[in-house]
Amino acid sequence: MANLIDILKERGFVDQTTHGKELDQYLEVGQVTCYIGFDPTASSLHVGSLVPIMSLAHMQRHGYRPIALIGGGTGLVGDPSGKTEMRKLLTPEMVDENAIGIKKQLSCFIDFSDDKALMLNNADWLTKLEYIPFLRDFGRHFSVNRMIKAESYKMRLESEEGLNFIEFNYMLLQAYDFLELYDHYGCRLQMGGSDQWGNIVAGVELIRRVRQETVFGITFPLITTSSGAKMGKTAEGAVWLDPNKTSPYEYYQYWINTDDRDVVRFMALFTFLPMEEIKKLEKLSGADLNSAKAVLAFEVTQIAHGMEETIKAYYAAANRFGARIVPEEIVPSSLIPRNGFEVSSISGQLNGVLPALEIEIEGSVDSTPHSKIEIDRFKEGIPAFKLYHMVGLANSGSAARRLIEQGGAYVNGQRIESFDYLLTDSDIVNLEILLRAGKKRYHKIKIIKNKS
Repeated sequence: MANLIDILKERGFVDQTTHGKELDQYLEVGQVTCYIGFDPTASSLHVGSLVPIMSLAHMQRHGYRPIALIGGGTGLVGDPSGKTEMRKLLTPEMVDENAIGIKKQLSCFIDFSDDKALMLNNADWLTKLEYIPFLRDFGRHFSVNRMIKAESYKMRLESEEGLNFIEFNYMLLQAYDFLELYDHYGCRLQMGGSDQWGNIVAGVELIRRVRQETVFGITFPLITTSSGAKMGKTAEGAVWLDPNKTSPYEYYQYWINTDDRDVVRFMALFTFLPMEEIKKLEKLSGADLNSAKAVLAFEVTQIAHGMEETIKAYYAAANRFGARIVPEEIVPSSLIPRNGFEVSSISGQLNGVLPALEIEIEGSVDSTPHSKIEIDRFKEGIPAFKLYHMVGLANSGSAARRLIEQGGAYVNGQRIESFDYLLTDSDIVNLEILLRAGKKRYHKIKIIKNKS
């Protein structure tokens, strides 16, 4: 089996590690348990969380046991890392609700059956700590001088709001998490973003001091697009893993619109495709590079949402923008349909490759985001700016007005000239109205006939 650290480095995951040679030796033993903490600040993770998620998936694929640790206890305190202001504190009820959604999404990447992976909540032990014993037994091992030099605290100390005492405890609590997981689950490896380096090292040091054992840490680089934008952030907001927040079609579109400069890097990070095939994409341009983007979108969507939803998204994109014929020599391991837009070709290819997968692909399949509205509402007319806000193509009525005034709003392919344009039953074509915002965001209105 290939050295996992070398694999992770080759794919772009590794920023820093502790105990280089000893870490390699530990990973060669085979009985490895590793963990990453996830903030339960929302009921869904987003694309910005994919690097840690994929790293756990790689760990599991190499026979190791990953732990996804939900920060139910630390979420009640708030992590100051990477923030210039205090995070919103969560209630236990919010944490429990969010943890359910997070486990559902992680299950698309990691197999939790038969204890192959664990999902734990640090509230189970942190909320039971007694303050004075905790300070005496563990707090005494932390140097305030060293803590305030950590990057996670430095940014807050220099900010206008400063660092409050409850947040100052965060490093101690995360270090204690590592100790708890070491004691009860044999976990010797913690991973996390580069902003977590100080917290991870604190845990490594705590275990060395109180258990006289060596444990390890790996951090990942902060991933941004070549344009400098944060991963998973768009003008419309975050790109969520929850299909109810970001539909599989919108998710697919996010990836197919990847900057040319990021295609190879993102293919390495966010798919399981072989690196020898990915490296061959480095010199592609033009139509071939667009084909590689289609492969990226297809593979990433398939991991997060499954094959059936991915095929629907692929088909909807082909229907909207035209099919991309992906040559066989471009990432041959990918299951993306190679024969263009013909449904029979897609269906036949899938049946050949995945005989156990039952997917009905009909001409009517379309995963474009849509809403259903009764036909009577269009008899009096609905102002365009209200409808755009109502279906989520604009964040507010005023944003919808600006979109229309700037010429970025279309109805059935025709540009709307005035923000107060009324959509009426005359705009209905085959019981549908197709709205577009900008070049690539679509929403379909499906008309419901009123019962007579």
